[in-house]
Parts: sequence; C-alpha cells; structure tokens
Amino acid sequence: MARNITKHKRCRGHQKAISKKKAHSGTESGHRNYSLYINRVLKEVVPQRSISSRTMDIMNLMINDMFERISTEACNLMRYRKCCTLTPEDIQKAVYLLLPEKLARYAVAFGNEAVQRYVRS
Repeated sequence: MARNITKHKRCRGHQKAISKKKAHSGTESGHRNYSLYINRVLKEVVPQRSISSRTMDIMNLMINDMFERISTEACNLMRYRKCCTLTPEDIQKAVYLLLPEKLARYAVAFGNEAVQRYVRS
C-alpha cells in the first residue's frame, strides 16, 4: 500500500515550511501590462485624446495575444530548423507568417530600428 508523503522545503533553523508568495498584478498571471506604453504612443499621436480603462484592457489583451502568437510561431520555426537558439530571423519570419504583408513589413522595419537604437546606446 503506497503512502502519500508530502515534502516541504525547510530553511535552516526554521520549523515552518517555506511558502511562495504570488505576485498580484492587474492582468492575468504571466502577462505584462503595456498600459504605460499605450498611453505614451496615444499622447504622441493624438495629444488631446484619452483612453478608457476598458479599452486599455482590450488593447493590453491584444498585445499579449499577438506576442504569444509570434513567440509560439517563432519557436515552431526554431524546432523545424532543429536548432536550440531562437534567432531574430525566426521572429521576423513568424511576423511575416502571422501579419498581413504591408503590416508585417512595417513591423519588421520598426523592430529592426528599435534593435539598432538599443545596440547603439
């Protein structure tokens, strides 16, 4: 008869089991909040306009969903090539596969520009 034994991590000198605290954020677990960046872009494009919190949540969900789709497709391309390293080319190909042609060209161009600015700084 098998017994169910649970083991607790214990710190040296402490009797209680160590518990991991969950980080509470405004969005789902594992998803980032891009509201600050959305507001910055909005104010740069149309300074006199604002955005409601519901619309901000929808924009946040869209960005997280697109990020997840691109990363999944890039990982699939990486596995297809039988490599263990995710390259910028994998991400670019994933963007070209997921987005319409003109939007993909703009996304890749702005992405390359952002990477070049980061490398220069």
